Amino acid sequence: YGLGAARDLIIIAEIPFISLFIGLLSTALIQSSSTVTSIAVAMVASGAISLNMGIFVIMGANIGTTLTSDIISLSYITSKSKFRLALSAGVVHDFFNILTTMIIFPLEYYYKILSGSAMFITKLLSVKSPSPEMVVAKPVYSIIKPLTMGISNLIDNYWVVAIIGILLLFTAIKLFSRYSYKLLIGKSKDKMKSYIFSNPFKSFSWGVLLTGALQSSSITTSLSVPLVATRKVSLSSVFPFIMGANIGTTITALLAAIFKSEAAVSLAIAHLIFNLIGVLIFLPFGKIRNFPVRLAKKFGMMASDNRLIGFFYIILTFFLIPFLLIYLSR
Repeated sequence: YGLGAARDLIIIAEIPFISLFIGLLSTALIQSSSTVTSIAVAMVASGAISLNMGIFVIMGANIGTTLTSDIISLSYITSKSKFRLALSAGVVHDFFNILTTMIIFPLEYYYKILSGSAMFITKLLSVKSPSPEMVVAKPVYSIIKPLTMGISNLIDNYWVVAIIGILLLFTAIKLFSRYSYKLLIGKSKDKMKSYIFSNPFKSFSWGVLLTGALQSSSITTSLSVPLVATRKVSLSSVFPFIMGANIGTTITALLAAIFKSEAAVSLAIAHLIFNLIGVLIFLPFGKIRNFPVRLAKKFGMMASDNRLIGFFYIILTFFLIPFLLIYLSR
């Protein structure tokens, strides 16, 4: 259901602002910006949507992928102090991507800064275009699809399947958070703090490297939540790592360029440029870098005083507002 819904949503991407929210909602539904990016690449290459609209979809996907960290932060809701820190670690990624989108969206809308640059670079690379495929998502879904289709056929009720899916998602994320923390942090947490988070640029580099290897920013950024919640690493030290993860996640779209599709290369390059601009704005300058961190800390304090704020923020930002805008636009 999730993958089909994402594909159906992207098909109606005709208005830039709505395309943005389609990318956000699609990614929130299936919890994979890599998959949404791959679908967007295939649709741009086939002419179903324009390169310009595909870029807006990817902007939204960048925001939607941050939902995983926010959900993990909710697992600390029983402890006020840990919840405050965990939610701050979760939403700092949200705020970074939202702020970057607020800066770049009008530049792309009015001046085509991303699409123009991407097409120029693509022409320099002399890329030719045979038929594209969703090369990253296809191997995974060839395994998962028979299982999910079997469950959905067995339970012939969309709402029951959706509820089961949401419960499984929360359970999987909770287990992932617990065991990955023990496995990857464990006794070596002090070494990780020293080697990975000792300075902003080293932290950023590790974010790029680990996310590029795992091809999932959701996984790497989610690991930062328990680190911050348990005060092993400060939020300001983790933020550059998250920015690096944003660069590392572009490897998915870049892999599609292996197939020499002009649209795939252009969209992959636009995705990379989008994230690089965000990094160049926030990483080099301490005061600017601390702005999303301060916002996240203030939000964490508000939500720890009234914990319903965290739930309402997630529901409104990732589901209700995008769904209503998309529905009304149709």
